[in-house]
Amino acid sequence: MSKLKSSITITGEKGVDINKGMIGLFFEDINYGADGGIYAELLENPNFEFLDSRGDKDAYYQNFDGLYGWKAYPEGTAALSITEESPVSKINPHYLTVTTNGENQGFTNKAFEGITLRKGTEYILTFYARGKEYKGNIGAQIKLQERVYAAARTTAGVQGEWSQYSLSLIADEEVRQGEFIVYLTEAGNVEFDFFSLMPSDAVLGLFRTDLVQYLKDITPGFLRFPGGCIVEGNELSNRYQWKESVGPRIHRRNNWNRWAVHENNKENDFTSVYSHYNQTLGLGYYEYFLLSEYLGAKAIPIQNVGLACQYQSTQKVSSDSVEFNDFIQDALDLIEFANGDASTKWGSLRIEMGHKEPFNLEYLGIGNEQWETSEVDYFHRYECFEKEIHKYYPDIMLVSSAGPNVNTDTYNAAWKWVREKAEENSNFTAAIDEHYYMPPKWFLENDNFYDEYPRTVKVFAGEYAAHLGNGMNRPEVSTMEAALAEAAFMTGLERNGDVVSLAAYAPLFARINYTQWSPDLIWFDDQKAYGTPSYYVQKLYGNNMGNRTLKFAKDGDWNDFYATVCYDDDSKEHIIKFVNTGAEARDIEVAIQTGDLAKQAATVIELSAAELSDRNTIEEPDKVAPVTAAVSVVDGKVSLELKPYSLTVIRL
Repeated sequence: MSKLKSSITITGEKGVDINKGMIGLFFEDINYGADGGIYAELLENPNFEFLDSRGDKDAYYQNFDGLYGWKAYPEGTAALSITEESPVSKINPHYLTVTTNGENQGFTNKAFEGITLRKGTEYILTFYARGKEYKGNIGAQIKLQERVYAAARTTAGVQGEWSQYSLSLIADEEVRQGEFIVYLTEAGNVEFDFFSLMPSDAVLGLFRTDLVQYLKDITPGFLRFPGGCIVEGNELSNRYQWKESVGPRIHRRNNWNRWAVHENNKENDFTSVYSHYNQTLGLGYYEYFLLSEYLGAKAIPIQNVGLACQYQSTQKVSSDSVEFNDFIQDALDLIEFANGDASTKWGSLRIEMGHKEPFNLEYLGIGNEQWETSEVDYFHRYECFEKEIHKYYPDIMLVSSAGPNVNTDTYNAAWKWVREKAEENSNFTAAIDEHYYMPPKWFLENDNFYDEYPRTVKVFAGEYAAHLGNGMNRPEVSTMEAALAEAAFMTGLERNGDVVSLAAYAPLFARINYTQWSPDLIWFDDQKAYGTPSYYVQKLYGNNMGNRTLKFAKDGDWNDFYATVCYDDDSKEHIIKFVNTGAEARDIEVAIQTGDLAKQAATVIELSAAELSDRNTIEEPDKVAPVTAAVSVVDGKVSLELKPYSLTVIRL
């Protein structure tokens, strides 16, 4: 059988302009991606406010479980109880009362799967305590199988009023699944609240270093937050309210997580192993803005429009009610928080929190995955938001919703509405948010999805992923097959950069054994993390976007083969991407006829796999990972062999 051969000839003729920041990140507190994930806090239920959430659509309920994750140490000694008579914070009123009858008795914290400490790294333990008649000190240690790996204790006794204490823990050796222990050095009674155990090298004092590095390595153009369905909540009471996520940590109201009740049904008694999934909001809107700034990404916060999740609830606030105006005011106040100066209420809060300069918010999403029905007037709601926001902030770019899928009646209705409104008002929406979770075959067959879109309104491909399967805790579906399908589809996103301005894979993070939704981009445990093949596709696109496409002629065999070409005016480089989804290698020749190519070598970055089922794991994090090499440029031409099942990027 003769070898497959293909070629492209680049004439230099311009195609369309591209937003170099098209490839971004979608973050949602799902799969323990915030608490237990990128937020570097090691303890669970640190504020004694956790709720056990149960139930089903329009019938959710919560049981208070303030002692979740905590127990006496040694077992059967200290008496633990939850009190709320005179708290540190009335917003989070519950606190722990500990009574011991001997020395060195206290309590432990579950800490997900136990405490992991790195050798030589300092960990900062803070907590509030009050002991009106207690004369001893408070000790803390990380212990495993009777060995103490890190320890510290207070030296000045315990105050009779609430006071914050800080201890430094440094492990003499690495430890995993260690037991976090707090004890009283003498018998007595002490009250505790608002624990925190954070590594001192956390990025910005907040974020887990390895997970943030994975994000930074994509060079994301934007960060969309806080979701996702988190924005809506399973009911309006647990929607994400940004004002409750700013200010001092102790005054951020603990919230039950929408994903705590995912896949509840009659067969599992309407509960889940994740029923204690809560949001401490230690990672709040201020921290999201800080993260965006650190990553060099534009912030795209998403605001609730008075609707709970349309899949999970019928709850809504009437759009003609006074209460609905509060939702619009929340959006206006958010812009003020992000961009306002010291003369404004919310801008002064941002400054008080430590960020004097504005965050320069440019985008705001109005609603998440909303669609119009006979019962839900999303279009009217958006119009109300748009009118008020642009009255005060005409330069803010708004994102509207096309619903939860594509090629449906509700999707078509959304586009008809947006395009008609855009004809009347060019500032009506900056982009419409499209979502698609489809089998790989759909992505392979739809690289031309945006070829015929009218160019009047831009697209935010806000959530997409190729699904070989889904469900809880299924890292095995994050394979090269899915990644290649996404890579092929993304050639169409780039080629249509004049209509597709923003794009993000979803979801972003998944903690192993704590996952409600699969597949995901980055998997991690208490100690390590790895990028999936899909992650490396996003990384290769994010780091290899030009600012305009170039047209090219193609020849030879193009079955199972996709390509795109762009030019980067900053680096003065042509960037060619090839996606070979077939099982055979192929020879490719790239010819450039612009006459201004002086390079003698091109950089080639190749992501390939031996089998479509290949994937990365904690044990083999780099089984599928990019490899960089150089190839000669001869007379303006590059020739090389493209491996089967590969994404190849050429820069020259």
